[in-house]
Amino acid sequence: MAISAGAKNANDAKGFDGDAFYRALETTVQARDVSWKEVSEATGVSASTLTRMAQGRRPDAASLAALSAWAGLNPSDFVNAPYRASQPEPMVQISSLLRADPALDAEAAEAVEAILRAAYERLKKPLK
Repeated sequence: MAISAGAKNANDAKGFDGDAFYRALETTVQARDVSWKEVSEATGVSASTLTRMAQGRRPDAASLAALSAWAGLNPSDFVNAPYRASQPEPMVQISSLLRADPALDAEAAEAVEAILRAAYERLKKPLK
């Protein structure tokens, strides 16, 4: 079954370049000198999904997340769209760092984030 041009353009409008993502993933696989089977085993992404990606199909969200984490790739780096933010909001960056801190459990990270968010909201300058 062929995909109509209209349907294909609707997907392309989201701006994700699956081919570029796959090329970056392939470069990582080659640089680490691992097989695609090893990638599948390490990430839980099926071999058939990896094969479909090699044929130009996009991965589902869970596979994209797993492969990105494994390769150290940021999926938003592969989005070319007018709505793309140049960088995340400061509190989003802080939250990510707190949740990644091995010295903090989830509850502690949330507590520190709440304190910082309150201070940030109180002290930030209004945007024009």
